[in-house]
Amino acid sequence: MADNQTHPGYIENKEQVKNRLRRISGQIGGIERMVDEERYCIDILTQISAAQAAIDKVALALLDEHTRHCVVGAGSAAEREAKTEEMMDAVGRLLKSR
Repeated sequence: MADNQTHPGYIENKEQVKNRLRRISGQIGGIERMVDEERYCIDILTQISAAQAAIDKVALALLDEHTRHCVVGAGSAAEREAKTEEMMDAVGRLLKSR
């Protein structure tokens, strides 16, 4: 890995992350079917909102793992600062997409 970590912080929850992503993929497929079936716009928008919330939940879980594993576990103050800055940049990108 580029940051010399032996493994990502979410490694112990990898299957949970993958399961959540599979459910989100299923939600997206369901939204596509709703469009094919010409369902009511508000119903489709409600499902889009639910899918976005599910993606946000995965993102927050990954940020939590990054904080606990990479930031707190950093070897030096300078490394901790760099990891914190990296994390805050990621948070900024997540918020910007809203």
